[in-house]
Amino acid sequence: MTPTRIGILDSGVGGLSVLREIRNLLPSSPLHYVGDSAWCPYGNKDPQTIRERVVEITDYLLSHGAGIIVIACNSATIHAVGHLRATYPVPIVGMEPGVKPAAEKSRAGIVGVLATEASIAGEKFHQLVSRHAQGVRVITRPCPRFVELVESGVLSGSEAEAAIDEILTPILETGADAIVLGCTHYPFLRSIIEARLPDSVFVIDTGVAVARRVESQLPARGNGENVASIQIETTGDLDHLKKLLPTLLPHVECETSHCAI
Repeated sequence: MTPTRIGILDSGVGGLSVLREIRNLLPSSPLHYVGDSAWCPYGNKDPQTIRERVVEITDYLLSHGAGIIVIACNSATIHAVGHLRATYPVPIVGMEPGVKPAAEKSRAGIVGVLATEASIAGEKFHQLVSRHAQGVRVITRPCPRFVELVESGVLSGSEAEAAIDEILTPILETGADAIVLGCTHYPFLRSIIEARLPDSVFVIDTGVAVARRVESQLPARGNGENVASIQIETTGDLDHLKKLLPTLLPHVECETSHCAI
């Protein structure tokens, strides 16, 4: 049976952190990624605009053979996953901040959630907190600068450290012992974030959990001995994407192109 082609979309290059986890788990499944960098970030866009972009990219991925869609973006998931699941007959896998595991593991009962403006403001996020973090203090901080850093390929150095300290310092002063990375761009900054945290504070990223969810939803898998192709497209500047890929996805072979949608 021909392995299912996995379509992955994000507002930019952040979703490549999810693609990385999917590739690690499912190396024989072909991947087709579209980063909507021309419209990045989604975090400051209105819900209707986000939904329209997600629908357009989903249609594009399906027309190119995707048999499952992964919304590798928390903001896009919040505002579009319900519509996509009601509209399309293929499995739709979305993202949500790891509030539940953070709340369960926190000894202090205080959790910091780093996310985009759209994610924090969405009703879906408030329901998530209400359902899984009762009795836990959840502190949210929008981090648009983190997205800018990753989109620029700045994953270390004083500029990144200053941006991270500005966000983390007031959260840590509350006694929080869990930090949730609520945007798929942020895992690319995970090593530098962890370096700025006390040893008693842990970080939650849901990329691996999403990859496992994709695996469970796959209609057909390939032969584990075969490494499938990866196609990465951007609605933004293709040359810029090519410069970023060796940093974001080192040692990963892929085809790149511009997506005119």
